[in-house]
Amino acid sequence: MTSIVFMGTPQFSVPILESLIEHNYDVLAVVTQPDRKVGRKHVLTAPPVKQAALKHDIEILQPEKINHSPEMDRVIELKPDLIVTAAFGQFLPTKLLAAAKIAAVNVHASLLPKYRGGAPVHYSVINGDEQTGVSIIYMVKKMDAGDILSQRAIKIEKTDDTGNMFDKLSLLGRDLLLETLPELLNGTNQAVAQTESEVTFSPNISSVEERIDINKTAGQIDDQVRGMRPFPISNMLMDNVVTKIIDVTPLTETTELKPGQIVQIGKKELIVAAGDGTTFKINQLKPAGKPLMKIVDYLNGHHDLAQGGQLITND
Repeated sequence: MTSIVFMGTPQFSVPILESLIEHNYDVLAVVTQPDRKVGRKHVLTAPPVKQAALKHDIEILQPEKINHSPEMDRVIELKPDLIVTAAFGQFLPTKLLAAAKIAAVNVHASLLPKYRGGAPVHYSVINGDEQTGVSIIYMVKKMDAGDILSQRAIKIEKTDDTGNMFDKLSLLGRDLLLETLPELLNGTNQAVAQTESEVTFSPNISSVEERIDINKTAGQIDDQVRGMRPFPISNMLMDNVVTKIIDVTPLTETTELKPGQIVQIGKKELIVAAGDGTTFKINQLKPAGKPLMKIVDYLNGHHDLAQGGQLITND
């Protein structure tokens, strides 16, 4: 039986871990991030991968930093055939990668060499890509730069957001890994080097990038809103209040009003001008210090708004 040390943290990783267990791979240990305080009440919560491992009575290792840690020494001591990572969230030192007797491989949620880094799913939606996918790669010390063992693409619909794309890509990665491992183990896989001239990066989303530029087109604004949902959530300076934007609808109607001005307002509808004469409807939002609300509830508290008024501004 092929032995594996699995390294992952979020829900994305869970179906991949569980599929390895179900298909009789010997998961010796799971390495995941430490428990973190979550929510307004700061409840100490185990990461999803730890919760899955507990159900199967698998040894759990939770280093704050894997390099030079007792947990790394434990992985080396286990001498697994494979190290499999899926959204673990830390760089792995060469000494640790070398602990795998056959290979260390990563399930990465992009069509490499596009979107190396920590937020590939976010960027694929934010940038309005027509498709994304999963790459199974050899792990090397350089971030997401290893040779590609296999890839599979999936379409991004305009109804998709980062949350449900994570779900889709997790299942895609699960299935692709299960198909790829037998070829890797019997030596029939033909890995392909990444083309360095085609490399792009997807660093973690910064707070600055969460702010929506109202000069973007309505379609680009919709892509950004969906790309940052359910986390970290995009925002606008709306009526001089930082307001999280949860859901918008780009419209076909055009306008001569300036970006950020109110095109149409009613009891249940708010349409705003964006860049290049495009327009969009705001459906759901959360002003700072207020609860999440539908647009009808927002409008009930903003009777001073009027058509042509400048509702949204950039800093």
